[in-house]
Amino acid sequence: MTSVVLSIGSNLGDRLARLQSVVDGLDGAVRAVSPVYETDPWGGVEQGAFLNAVVIADDPALDARAWLRRAQEFERAADRIRDERWGPRTLDVDLVMCSDGGREITSADDELTLPHPLAHERAFVLVPWLAVDPAAVLTVAGERRSVEKLITELDPADRDGVRLTDSALS
Repeated sequence: MTSVVLSIGSNLGDRLARLQSVVDGLDGAVRAVSPVYETDPWGGVEQGAFLNAVVIADDPALDARAWLRRAQEFERAADRIRDERWGPRTLDVDLVMCSDGGREITSADDELTLPHPLAHERAFVLVPWLAVDPAAVLTVAGERRSVEKLITELDPADRDGVRLTDSALS
């Protein structure tokens, strides 16, 4: 059984509907969905705020690369355009980590890097993940670290830039 932690975000169009499209598209594979947060943009590009959430899903038929293809399908369906790194987007679906039978999958090639190489630096990933999985652990530089601890190591301004909303995904 492969499990995946997906970070989903949108700052263009109907942001909440775009996040919901991922949850709907995963259908019965969804195990947990975080609350929705509004977050300041990350990466230095001037743009509007994002809505972000984390989805944890399981599917025995998918391996890590199939999860990547699935994420890319969701982005294509939302007309995602990749013309500016860390720029505005209709939908961003990132694989944060993937496991098979409880064993974390690692990958370091041009197509797929697991765990996500920048997840430990992103409050908009860690805060929603911790909200949905208080025991979450992420491998950083070969060391398994609690997501709770990683959050405390972030710049307070980054943590404060992740604000809980009244919106919810179902």
